[in-house]
Amino acid sequence: MAFEQLKMQISLLLTEMQNEPEDRHELYMQLNDKLHEISAFGMPLPDDLVKMVAELEAEFSSEMQTQKLGPG
Repeated sequence: MAFEQLKMQISLLLTEMQNEPEDRHELYMQLNDKLHEISAFGMPLPDDLVKMVAELEAEFSSEMQTQKLGPG
């Protein structure tokens, strides 16, 4: 897949994330996959997207810990 296509797909994923926040986890996984593809091309990863993926990972991890602990 061409690098320009990856950039376009990332842009579409970000738009979806803004429009459909209930699907954040699936979009996060797709965005993470695209970043891995960019890395495979040997291209530098956009710092803002790397930061966003890390923040989403932390958010999801926190949610998982909360669910494991349960209420109370």
